Amino acid sequence: MVDQSPPLSSVCDFATWEPVLRLMLADDAERRAARSARVAGRISRSGWSLAHPGPMSSTARIAVENIQRALGRGGVQEIAFRAEAQPDGRTTLGLVWPSPVVEPAHGYPDLGVLVLADGSLPAPWLRRPDPVPGAVPAPSVDLELLEWTLRERLPDTIGATEEEIAAAEARLGVTLSDELKVLYRVTRVDWGHDFETAKRFDEAVGCEIFGLEHLFSIDAAPRFPGWDLGATDAICTLPDAAVQGLGGSPGWIGFGGNGGDAFAVDLTPGPRGHFGQIIVVHRAQSLGAELVADSLTDFVLGRVQEERRDRRGDELPAVARVGTGYLETIQAAAHPALEVLSLGARDGAPFNLAPVAGLPHLRTLTAMPGTLADPLEVAGLTALEFLALGVQEWRVLLNAGAVPRTLKAAAIKVRHQDHLPVAAIANEILALWDRPQIVQTLLEGDLGPAAYGL
Repeated sequence: MVDQSPPLSSVCDFATWEPVLRLMLADDAERRAARSARVAGRISRSGWSLAHPGPMSSTARIAVENIQRALGRGGVQEIAFRAEAQPDGRTTLGLVWPSPVVEPAHGYPDLGVLVLADGSLPAPWLRRPDPVPGAVPAPSVDLELLEWTLRERLPDTIGATEEEIAAAEARLGVTLSDELKVLYRVTRVDWGHDFETAKRFDEAVGCEIFGLEHLFSIDAAPRFPGWDLGATDAICTLPDAAVQGLGGSPGWIGFGGNGGDAFAVDLTPGPRGHFGQIIVVHRAQSLGAELVADSLTDFVLGRVQEERRDRRGDELPAVARVGTGYLETIQAAAHPALEVLSLGARDGAPFNLAPVAGLPHLRTLTAMPGTLADPLEVAGLTALEFLALGVQEWRVLLNAGAVPRTLKAAAIKVRHQDHLPVAAIANEILALWDRPQIVQTLLEGDLGPAAYGL
C-alpha cells in the first residue's frame, strides 16, 4: 500500500471528515458493544454515496460540500474512503484516490473494480451475432408504397446517388436493405442548420433521421455499463425472439433517433425476426434492443409494434445466484452453459466449487466473504474473466500463487469485520499484471468515546 497525500490539504485533514464520519456512525451499536465500527463510501464532485439512512445533518452536508469544492479545485473527480473507529474514539481513516486501473462501482463503495487489462470487456459485449440464414424481409415490405409515401411527404427533395449509397455500404461493410436504399434515394438529408426542414423530414419518416454519411453500426463497447454490472449479465436470445440480445451488431444500422435512443435497421435479426426490421436501441439498456416495426415500410406508415418486448426468460442456465432466497446448492446451478455464478451469504456450510469445475463458459464468480469452503478451488474455474472475493479468500489465493491469470477484472468484497488494508490486497493483485498501484492516504483522529454524541 502506498501512503501518499496528493496536494489537497483540506481533504487530507481529519477534521474535514469528522462531520461525515459522525453522521455515518450515528448508530454506533458496535462501539457501544466495545467493538470497533467501520464505515465506507464515496464523495465525488457531483454527488456522494454514504451508507446512512435518513436525512443528512446540515453540518455533514456542509462538510461534504467542502470536500466536493476541494476536489474541484484539485481537479480530482472523486475520492473513496473507509474508516474504523475504536470504542474509545481512536479512528483510522483511509482515503483512496482515483486510479486509471479502478472503475468506481456501487457494489464496492470504498475501492471499486480493478481493471487488469486496458479496454477489456466481458464476453457479452464481444459477442457477434448468430447467423440466421433463413431470415427474409417481412411481408409488409413494399418498396413502391414506401417511395411514393416519402415523395408525397417530401416533394422536391433531392436523393442520394447510387454512387453515394455504394460508398456508404463500403464504409459500413454491409449491404443496406432495399428499403433503406429507397429512403436515401428520396433524400440525402443534408439540410444543414435549416431546422424547419429537418423537422419536416423527421415527421415524414417517424424519427429524427441521419444523413447517409452518418449511418453507423451499433457498437457494443459504448453500451458497456462497467464491470460491476456487466460481469454478472449474460446474453439471452430465446428461440422465439425477434431481436438478438446483443450489445451491438455490425448489422444494426443506426439511421435515426429520438433524442437519446437509436433507431436501426436490423440486418442480423433473431430467430423469429425479419431481415430489415426496425429496432430501437435504448440508451438506458446495455444489452439487446426492442422491435419497433417489421419493416421500414411499416415504420414510415406508422404501423409500429404496441408494447412488444422480447422476453429475457429465466436466468438459468447462463446466470445463477446461489444462497438465501435463490438456489440453495451449486449442484442446482451447474450446467454447461453457466456463465455467471454468484454466491450469497447463508446459514450452513460454505460452498464447494467442485460441481462447476472446468465448465467451459463460466467467466464470472462473485462470492461473499466466508462462502467458499476452499478458495483454492477457484483454480478449477479455467475460463474466469471476473472474480470478486472477500479479503481472506484473496489472501489465500495470493499466498498460494493461485490467482487465475485469465482474469480481465477483479474486485474485493468487503464485509463489516474487514479492516483498512483492502488497498494493500488490491495492489498485490494489480502487481501480478504490472498495473499501476492504488494510492491510499491514512489519517488518524479521535471521534471521542462511543457515549460521545455523534
